[in-house]
Amino acid sequence: RKNKKRVPSFRKLLRTSQIKLDNKLKNKQYKQKSAAKKYRKEQKKLREAVRDAISRKPFPLEECKKKQVAGKWEEKEEEDALPLDMMDEDDLKLMEDLAQKASFLTRDLSSNEPVHIKKRKHESVIEKYEKVPRRLQTEPEKELIHLLPIKDKSGIIPQSVEKPVLNVAHDEEEDTEEMEEAEDFNEEPLPVLTPEEMAAQRRQKLQERKMHIAALASAILSEPDSNIKKLKELRAMLMEQDPNVAVIVRKLVMVSLMEIFKDIAPSYKIRPLTEAEKATKVKKETQKLREFEEGLVSQYKFYLENLEQTIKDWKQRKLKKSNVISLKAYKGLAEVAVKCLCELLVALPHFNFHNNIIVLIVPLMNDPSKMISELCFEAVKKLFKQDKLGYASLGVVKVISGLVRGRNYDVRPEVLKVFLHLRIKEVELQKDSEDIAPKKKFMTYKEKRKNLSRMQRKWKKAEEKLERELLEAEASESKEKKLKLHTETLNIVFVTYFRILKKAQKSPLLPAVLEGLAKFAHLINVEFFDDLLIVLHSLIASGDLSYRESLHCILSAFHILSGQGDVLNIDPMKFYTHLYKTLFSLHAGGTNEDMGIVLQCLDVMFAKRRKQVSQQRALAFLKRLSVLALHVLPNSSVGILATNRVFMQTFPKMDLLLDNESQGSGVYLPELDEPEHCNAQNTALWELHLLQRHYHPTVQKFASHLIAGAPTEGSGALPLDLSQRSATELFEAYCMKGMTFNPPVASVTPRRKDTFSQMDSFVDEELNKQLQQHISETDHKPLDFAKHLKESSLA
Repeated sequence: RKNKKRVPSFRKLLRTSQIKLDNKLKNKQYKQKSAAKKYRKEQKKLREAVRDAISRKPFPLEECKKKQVAGKWEEKEEEDALPLDMMDEDDLKLMEDLAQKASFLTRDLSSNEPVHIKKRKHESVIEKYEKVPRRLQTEPEKELIHLLPIKDKSGIIPQSVEKPVLNVAHDEEEDTEEMEEAEDFNEEPLPVLTPEEMAAQRRQKLQERKMHIAALASAILSEPDSNIKKLKELRAMLMEQDPNVAVIVRKLVMVSLMEIFKDIAPSYKIRPLTEAEKATKVKKETQKLREFEEGLVSQYKFYLENLEQTIKDWKQRKLKKSNVISLKAYKGLAEVAVKCLCELLVALPHFNFHNNIIVLIVPLMNDPSKMISELCFEAVKKLFKQDKLGYASLGVVKVISGLVRGRNYDVRPEVLKVFLHLRIKEVELQKDSEDIAPKKKFMTYKEKRKNLSRMQRKWKKAEEKLERELLEAEASESKEKKLKLHTETLNIVFVTYFRILKKAQKSPLLPAVLEGLAKFAHLINVEFFDDLLIVLHSLIASGDLSYRESLHCILSAFHILSGQGDVLNIDPMKFYTHLYKTLFSLHAGGTNEDMGIVLQCLDVMFAKRRKQVSQQRALAFLKRLSVLALHVLPNSSVGILATNRVFMQTFPKMDLLLDNESQGSGVYLPELDEPEHCNAQNTALWELHLLQRHYHPTVQKFASHLIAGAPTEGSGALPLDLSQRSATELFEAYCMKGMTFNPPVASVTPRRKDTFSQMDSFVDEELNKQLQQHISETDHKPLDFAKHLKESSLA
């Protein structure tokens, strides 16, 4: 049989990459060579066996008899010519018979072996040869080609010719010999290039690759349906083997393919066809669309596999056998691969293999490389913010929960802080207008029959059918399905948080957990409130938490109590006491940034729970916050004074602290950490007079406003841009992170210029006066004297 090379079909090419095809071809050639080599060895053994058997094969005795008898008779005739007439006819006949049977004459009489021994030896050799298995002979049999017969006088003579058989092994040996000769002939010393020539050659190669990539990409984008095969050609360039340009070319191909897939990917998920759908006949356009979708999905899958393999090679520090790219260059390739995956994660959340991308990206959030981890964080945050349905968010949350549990809570805190960017709070709290508005009701059959004529009923039926179709088209996803997805996502988030609170309380993940509970605590089931508050209080009482973590605990507890926890009869006095104790941990240094958490706590604890707060507690916090305003940066001072304004407007009798006279028994105890028993009603807000002379103009305005009793109207009222903003908003607005002062400081440079110009004009006037006086007295030239006088005065 001939070894014919089969051309693979287009579908098979889509299913197999170029590397697999090359490996298959190499394996096939190796098998052919090994079979040919084995065949040659077997034939060589057969030839040696036949040669050995022929050399040991005995000659027929009749030939030997004839030669020996003829030679002896000639010698006898020459030497001893015995007369035959002296012998009887019977004796002569006996001698002739014995001569014909000359086995006893030819035998070696010196040997003692019997006659049949050598014969048995020769027979054993022949038997061995006969016992050689015939199946080793794999030479192709000769085939006959029958030709047209020839008609002769004697009759019809058939004609046939042997079919020529090609010796594959012999041809391969000749080809290898020719190749070796060609290689020997081509092995000439390469010319040595200078560094400038090498750089120019590299630039030329790189430009050629760029042009090729651009041509393929433009062709695919112009007609994706007909040029989908070129995706494979472009993807094959990810295996660029030229070490001079391999790294740059692979990076360019990765980014180009990413942009192409973002452009040509449809806005729906492509599902595989069933057997019944494949068997049915469809139109040419439908078949073309199916081929395009099948090719797109397969090439997209291979592209993602290439990106994944690049990242794995870098993580495992594995060097390929080709040694085209160094280990140092693999980091750059891996960074580009991660960027491409992040872009596809955000741009194609609806397309195929999105969950596979999530599984690749989420573990990289915990990567030691800061650049790669930040890329993954930003991609997941964008995905959460733009995910309106909740499918992608649910997939990411599941993978993060599995990652945290699988690594035994040994992950970076930023991995859990990503949960803070979920959009669940907005959807759960604020119902859309479509949900609040009553659904449109269509007329029943009885109403139509009673109120409408037959023609009107017909038109009404068609109109209602059209309206139903429009409503179905407009409704992208039902609200119930969205709510179900969000509930499932929140359950996974809370399970992750509760596991950490239960099993890893000393983990560095605890601040992120407390911060997440502070945001989503109002969505927890009421059944868990008691247990959760007990856990939070035990964490605060243990003393193992930092002030920031304790602030998050307090904020979480009051979020619970301000939402569904209103129905619970719980007195959170211990949380008020702890916040009162923690306030003096803040200062103008690094802790100034945590003032935002304190302001949120104060808003939840006092503004939203004004009916549950006593006057003594409010007075104590008002006094301590006024003292704290002297020790922090201006933006924190503005936020604290805005909170004090809310205190004075919300709680009655707060103006007691604006009077010097004491309002009860006892002395104010500022060092006592119990707000209910520190006698804050017997002190005054003398700090406001110091804050009136603060260098920041906004702090001055707030201090003057509070000294006047925080009026809403009149001369002491605040401007609208300050009065209508919350304390947290003011804290962020007057932040000095960018090293800028708000409001901007007026420059003093123009004043200096005005002063110098006034001095110059005064000097000129004095010089002119002296000049006129001197001209009248002397005959000097005015210009020279004026120049001399000006120089002396300036000196």
